[in-house]
Amino acid sequence: MNYFEPELTENALKVLEKRYLSKNEEGKIIETPREMFMRVAKHIASADRLYGKSEEDIENLIKKFYEVMAKGEFMPNSPTLMNAGKDLGQLSACFVLPIEDTMESIFETLKATALIHKSGGGTGFSFSHLRSKNSVVRSTGGVASGPVSFMKVYDAATQAIKQGGTRRGANMGILRVDHPDILEFITCKQEDKEITNFNISVALTEDFMNKVEKNEDYVLIDPRTGKEVKRLPAREVFDLIVKQAWKNGEPGIIFIDRMNKDNPTPALGNIESTNPCGEQPLLPYESCNLGSINLAKMVKFSNGIPEVDWDNLRTITHVAVHFLDNVIDVNKFPLKEIEEKTKLTRKIGLGVMGWADMLVELGIPYNSEEAIVLADKVMSFILEEAEEKSRRMAEERGVFPAFKESILAQEGKQLRNATLTTIAPTGTISIIAGASSGIEPLFALVYTRNVMDNTRLVEVNPYFERVARERGFYSRELMEKIAEKGSCQEISEIPEDVRRIFVTAHDVSPEWHIRMQAVFQKYTHNAVSKTVNFPHQATIEDVKKVYLLAYQLGCKGVTIYRDKSREEQVLNISSVKTERQVKKEERFAPRPRPEVMRGTTTKINTGCGNLYITINEDEEGHPFEVFMQMGKAGGCAASQLEAIGRLVSLALRSGIDPVPIIEQLRGIRCPSPSWENGGTRIFSCADAIARVLERRLSQMKKSSSEIKVKILPPLEENYTFRNANVVGVCPDCGEPLKHEEGCAKCEACGYSKC
Repeated sequence: MNYFEPELTENALKVLEKRYLSKNEEGKIIETPREMFMRVAKHIASADRLYGKSEEDIENLIKKFYEVMAKGEFMPNSPTLMNAGKDLGQLSACFVLPIEDTMESIFETLKATALIHKSGGGTGFSFSHLRSKNSVVRSTGGVASGPVSFMKVYDAATQAIKQGGTRRGANMGILRVDHPDILEFITCKQEDKEITNFNISVALTEDFMNKVEKNEDYVLIDPRTGKEVKRLPAREVFDLIVKQAWKNGEPGIIFIDRMNKDNPTPALGNIESTNPCGEQPLLPYESCNLGSINLAKMVKFSNGIPEVDWDNLRTITHVAVHFLDNVIDVNKFPLKEIEEKTKLTRKIGLGVMGWADMLVELGIPYNSEEAIVLADKVMSFILEEAEEKSRRMAEERGVFPAFKESILAQEGKQLRNATLTTIAPTGTISIIAGASSGIEPLFALVYTRNVMDNTRLVEVNPYFERVARERGFYSRELMEKIAEKGSCQEISEIPEDVRRIFVTAHDVSPEWHIRMQAVFQKYTHNAVSKTVNFPHQATIEDVKKVYLLAYQLGCKGVTIYRDKSREEQVLNISSVKTERQVKKEERFAPRPRPEVMRGTTTKINTGCGNLYITINEDEEGHPFEVFMQMGKAGGCAASQLEAIGRLVSLALRSGIDPVPIIEQLRGIRCPSPSWENGGTRIFSCADAIARVLERRLSQMKKSSSEIKVKILPPLEENYTFRNANVVGVCPDCGEPLKHEEGCAKCEACGYSKC
């Protein structure tokens, strides 16, 4: 049987080569994209043998599965693409694990977390069962450290595990709003460097939301005894959640009672947590495999007029449900308990990507009533067809084992799967499919990218470029102008009707973001992963209104991001060439070194031996450069000393005040501290350099007037950021990380924090 080559963009190929294609022990790629899709298709189709299908049937199914992936019409979640047909064989993206109030449970779950992260999955936890901080531990007579302290333990463990060889593990930490430690939890990530491997969300109850509306107190409950311990003003707690989210995007919120109302199998337990991006509520030990239909491919042209291709959408939905159900049967689960719970309910999560692309193709603005109406039609159609396929599969293969005690049995719905639809993040798979992410608006119309030889490349959204060329307003200068502004809305050279269609995330008001999320939620069994974008100047009250609107419109959770609200964004994005405009006249170049300089050399005793520090001065007597040598040092120690010296010298020669340099180096510790004569403790070689610099400055102040230094302006004043939603730089490739679908991800290489 002939199989065509996959339809892939250049960026898709880069992502596949970096993260998905099989490699040998030397790290050399030994698989083509065509072979990868064939590997996946064959492995997933093989499940049909369990149900008595012939080899001819299976061969036809392999062809179907291959074609929908190779055409970019449907993509499963990343673990399936990475691991199907390989020894690891773990194919699910989402897991929820239980944490009970015992040390044994806490660390058994931590062990399970490590195994899941190693296999490429993300984990969600509710810490709500853990006793509160300072509670008495009867067995030891001590006091408990509380949920947040154990989140930090999990965070540290996650940091140590490289997930599946491709990314670090991602976690969701959830705490009920009625837990006694809720205030500590809400503020536990106010410092950007704390608990970095977790997304956190507060589980809000219906009772709490009612108390917020009425401005009443609500009850905090001891999770150990079930008794009231305290009362707090509901509105003040809600306002604190809003304030923290305004500050840096966290915590998010989930409406836990609403999730349990839609729990199809309440007899098996309550939903307490979700996966890392909040779109997949699961029972303890359940997992879920996800996949997304590319709506950009569901548009056809009749007499030159674009319209939704409903027939193809039906076909792809049926193929996708079949595919995702098969994944459960061929999956290698990381724990026996997870396999048992997953097969009891056979939950799948079929979602979409390319929604913004579809709207552009159809000429519909994202922020319009027409878009809301179409979203209702598209997602209701997908759910209806997914249920029809699941019903047919139930007739052939049987309903999910927990069906008799499920809500579906009461409703008379004989389905193969307890849940069918989820709107999940599609960061990397949308790159492979060449589609916009999930149900998000377009991120940007034009990017600029600097390559190694300082060539500046302009990358234009293909739909926008096509329209620009057809309408005759395309030029490189105009594209660069759009890249500078990050939007085309205020550019008069672009026709008004084009501007109306090509809106980006920050052209869309928060209210439209929530309305779009809510309409997709109506037809989503699980939940919707989406980021509501706010401009930097948005107020706390603006965020509060959107949180309340999300509750009123039936959303199951909310994640917001206010542009430039994270400290790491300002600090890190400055190193990303594609996301800044350097004002060259404000950059400071190091002063040239004179041929002859004078200085002093100080001998100082360190734990590693005698360190000789030479400080040379400029013509005005100011520190200009630093050299260091240790008597017996070689190898790594010598190279590190040379590196520190070069960097300090570079800073001094660039006119930076020596005092901040001293502050940065002073107090750095190594395992071998020492004492100078006179009892001064030297913590490390870096600390020694700081002390010698400090002495030299002190001597200069005594012998001359005030030292005059030229201080650089703050880094953020030197650069402007062209694109919104940027939250830092990719640790793999240095390109910008953008915040979408409740996650930070890189468009360039496919890195995803989730």
